[in-house]
Amino acid sequence: MIIDIHGHFTTVPQALHDFRKSQLDGDFAPDTIVGQAASIPDEDLRSAIENGQRKLQMERGTDLTIFSPIAGAMAHHLGDATISRFWTEACNNLIHRVVRMFPRHFAGVCQLPQSPGVAPENCIAELRRCVEELGFLGCNLNPDPAGGYWTDPPMTDRWWYPLYEVLCELDVPAMIHVSSSCNPHFHHTGAHYLNGDTSVFMQCLTSDLFRDFPDLRFVIPHGGGAVPYHWGRYRGLAQDLDRPILEEHLLNNIYFDTCVYHTPGIELLTRVIPAKNVLFASEMIGAVRGIDPRTGRYYDDTRYYLDEIGLAPDERQMIFEDNARRVYPRLDSLLRSQGRGHDRRTCVATGLTRGS
Repeated sequence: MIIDIHGHFTTVPQALHDFRKSQLDGDFAPDTIVGQAASIPDEDLRSAIENGQRKLQMERGTDLTIFSPIAGAMAHHLGDATISRFWTEACNNLIHRVVRMFPRHFAGVCQLPQSPGVAPENCIAELRRCVEELGFLGCNLNPDPAGGYWTDPPMTDRWWYPLYEVLCELDVPAMIHVSSSCNPHFHHTGAHYLNGDTSVFMQCLTSDLFRDFPDLRFVIPHGGGAVPYHWGRYRGLAQDLDRPILEEHLLNNIYFDTCVYHTPGIELLTRVIPAKNVLFASEMIGAVRGIDPRTGRYYDDTRYYLDEIGLAPDERQMIFEDNARRVYPRLDSLLRSQGRGHDRRTCVATGLTRGS
């Protein structure tokens, strides 16, 4: 199988955006949006997926996408905790409907109802609902609900610990994913996203978070921000700060995806970071939607880059399938319940080996 761990419902029907604007404008009570989103016809959701993400899955030869609400639209800095709660519930319910329509091609990950200054334990009820009732596999966790101003404690602070306890109890990972930026210094997909990825890695480097939570798993998207490309810097900082060897200190708990949109970047990522810590992802129809004039392919067609660099068969198997099943154990259980155990031939039979 080829499992894409990073997809967002960016093709959601326009009606949802209209409902959100009315919610933020105060045109109706904050909880009204849950019923409004539920009123979006199934055929509209089906059309949005079949003409968007499912179409690209078939064209690119991927099997399943781990799917969540639009990251940029989480917008935790807008409104208050009550608005965030019901907006989040509405968005997660739509993901659940998509998964029910396409159970062999999409699996859900939830948005959390975060708000600046509101304790993360406020998110626990929605996390439990999504995992225990809707069958979701994990969550997207925003390290900066203030939208570029970083007003909450770092993610290694005990402020976050009640949420981490539940993540470990449920045995689900968190993808570290900021949302839109309201700070004019930081373009949200070109700067804020990568800043968030890099900042959280450095927070973890300087802390003992994973000593307190040895089973906690973070997926750092977008290729890990700046981290793999400055691996020597982070190894050196760890040494200067008397931290443990970086691989031992962090790489039992932190994983990186392949949302890197050119071949040299993918090649560097997979040479620097062990294959066991790299998970295939594309974030298709996401931050970068155009066609690269140099290749004639969409920038976000990351499978092409991985095919081009010539991974060894065992590396390929880990990156495309095995790591996703291991980091998202509820996914492995789901696939096995569908009669889809490991089929190593799917990944290994395609692509060349390194150096060939």
